[in-house]
Amino acid sequence: MTPNRPLTGRRSELRGSGGWRARCLASLLVVATAAGCKGAAAGPVVELSSEHGTVRVPVELALTREQLGRGLMWRDDLASDAGMLFVFADDVARSFWMKNTPLPLDIVFIDAASKVVNVAENTTPFSTAPIRSTAPARYVLEVNAGFARRNGIVAGSKVTLPDLSTGEPGK
Repeated sequence: MTPNRPLTGRRSELRGSGGWRARCLASLLVVATAAGCKGAAAGPVVELSSEHGTVRVPVELALTREQLGRGLMWRDDLASDAGMLFVFADDVARSFWMKNTPLPLDIVFIDAASKVVNVAENTTPFSTAPIRSTAPARYVLEVNAGFARRNGIVAGSKVTLPDLSTGEPGK
């Protein structure tokens, strides 16, 4: 709508095919449906396989130096089924800490072959004690404490990482 244009006649301009009420109702329906849709992830997804089956975890990606350094520090909440995936360019023994992180987490270390190296369960919030991988890791997945045990995620579990160009699990 152009500023200072009288509103008279606007209703008739909106009628077109299907009428303005039908278009407004259809728009509201689309928004309401999208807002209530919990089955589809709106971003990258990591899939973890275990004896319990496959678990899909919507993730935030930590790719840049700043994102890798910050992680989940200063965050008071993380959806129960979500996580953060740290993506590194090399395979080395990793060390994390919980400084400035108020959330207890499970930290899942993943190697370049997409297998879980080890899981550090129920980490201590705000701790500066190092949390280390037991072998070289290229990826690290942080999820809420208790996630790994609930879902049977252990060393050797297969991981399907997202295709970074689409966010969907790749092969």
